[in-house]
Amino acid sequence: MLEHRSSLSLVATTAAVTAFLLVAVPAGHAQKIICWKDKTGKVIGCGDRVPPEFLQNETKTLDSRGITRQTTVSAQEAARLREEDQKKAALKAEEDRRISEQRRQDAALINTYTSAKEIDVRRDRELQVVELQIQQLTATRKSAADTYAAQQRRHDDFAKTGKPVPDAVKNDLKRATDEKDRVEAQIAEKEKDKERISTSYAQQKARFLELKGLPAPAAATAEANPAPKK
Repeated sequence: MLEHRSSLSLVATTAAVTAFLLVAVPAGHAQKIICWKDKTGKVIGCGDRVPPEFLQNETKTLDSRGITRQTTVSAQEAARLREEDQKKAALKAEEDRRISEQRRQDAALINTYTSAKEIDVRRDRELQVVELQIQQLTATRKSAADTYAAQQRRHDDFAKTGKPVPDAVKNDLKRATDEKDRVEAQIAEKEKDKERISTSYAQQKARFLELKGLPAPAAATAEANPAPKK
């Protein structure tokens, strides 16, 4: 019932505006009238200009025959549309940057290597450097662990006497602990470096083969398509 009344009200408003134009506007004179709406989209008034308090609302412009010639959205809707357009533009710009960067990387890949074997050689060379660093750090870790163990025993011996542990002993133990932890952290980071190197070169190799139109290595194919379990 309410929807029926709203429809009748809208029809009545449009009819009234059309009648007004036909009566008030002399023949041969082009005339327009603007109708403004409330926040729900319902026409609440018409005239030759929009009242100041409704300037931010949605409007529609009618010609002398009552035909809608122009519509405008509300300020709130316009802001929403602008924000939506800005988001779309940002996404497109990001996609354009991604495509541009991919093309740059592809060109560098093709210009750097002539075969997939060269990629493997370079990967192995970098992994070897990191592995040597890990070996050196492992030796340092053993020394740091021995020093820590000695300082811990020294600290415990003082503690067993029931007397306060000297600050110098506490400080020596702290330095030994910090050094042991520092070396452990360095080794862990080098292990991550090995993983990053392997992953990076695997991706480069796969992309190189794709750009060259060559098949993936048998091992890579087997990993991608494991045999079904019996």
